[in-house]
Amino acid sequence: MKVKVTAANVGDRDGAKQTLLPLKDSLPRMKKVWMDGGYDGESFAQWVLDELGWEVEITHRPKGSKGFQVVPRRWVVERTFAWICKFRRLSKDYEYLTETSESFIYAAMIHVMVRRLARKAPT
Repeated sequence: MKVKVTAANVGDRDGAKQTLLPLKDSLPRMKKVWMDGGYDGESFAQWVLDELGWEVEITHRPKGSKGFQVVPRRWVVERTFAWICKFRRLSKDYEYLTETSESFIYAAMIHVMVRRLARKAPT
């Protein structure tokens, strides 16, 4: 739906605002967004609710857990990162411009989706 690559000095919440704000009008049925602990904070959740009308739900690891844990909804993001990193050009940060990185991510995800659609197409 939307990709936003930012410089390393841009915080998670500021990057999320840049990503989510343009989606406001294109997702009229959206009600909730799941995010990890990097987006935790009442002020960010309130901003999302006030500006976009969406509820923010933060996914947390189970309390007292040690080592690897599958966190609900977090696996969706990690799986997508794994798909993207299969493309050689996206396995490392080679690009000078953030717009170039965004374009390659869109191209990679188009490739993934077209292959899935082709696999499901009737013969």
